[in-house]
Amino acid sequence: MSKDCGNHGGGKEAAVRRICAAVIAFIIIVLVTIFLVWVILRPTKPRFVLQDATVFAFNLSQPNLLTTNFQVTFASRNPNSKIGIYYDRLHVYATYRNQQITLRTAIPPTYQGHKEDNVWSPFVYGTAVPIAPYNSVALGDEQGRGFVGLMIRADGRVRWKVGTLITGKYHLHVRCPAYINLGNKAAGVLVGDSAVKYTLVTKCSVNV
Repeated sequence: MSKDCGNHGGGKEAAVRRICAAVIAFIIIVLVTIFLVWVILRPTKPRFVLQDATVFAFNLSQPNLLTTNFQVTFASRNPNSKIGIYYDRLHVYATYRNQQITLRTAIPPTYQGHKEDNVWSPFVYGTAVPIAPYNSVALGDEQGRGFVGLMIRADGRVRWKVGTLITGKYHLHVRCPAYINLGNKAAGVLVGDSAVKYTLVTKCSVNV
């Protein structure tokens, strides 16, 4: 009787080992398949262009407080012919000399198909945002000369869709230089009573 019990125990262990081996083999096959598809198709990161910025408010006051309110429009293109892109999360904000000067504005999650274009026009703003004294001096000098150099940023997560396969999430970082001629409203188009829309058409750097 004891020998039979021992055999039954060994049989269960062997079955467990076979199941574990099958699961591991399946996972390896799936990973290898995804890798091969990825290598063959060679996904290209999306392209972003900052098209324009409409400035509603841009006021620097003492002591080193900045109030801003503007709307930016940027376009994204998926250059891949066989790969779609899921934008799971995307937050847009502005910085000046690497210091954040606005709140982050969330863009709703969206899917971008093959060779497809998307256009977003979020508002970004900040009220009485404290900025570093040296940045305040530099910003005041730029305003005096007319042109102000900002960086419009978009940070988020993306996933790639290859056929029915969807990858894990990847970090997306977009950087769009914006040189705005605040000293000359005639350089833009008047919107409403006081806002001015400036055409930029600036290529953005994209890191995934």
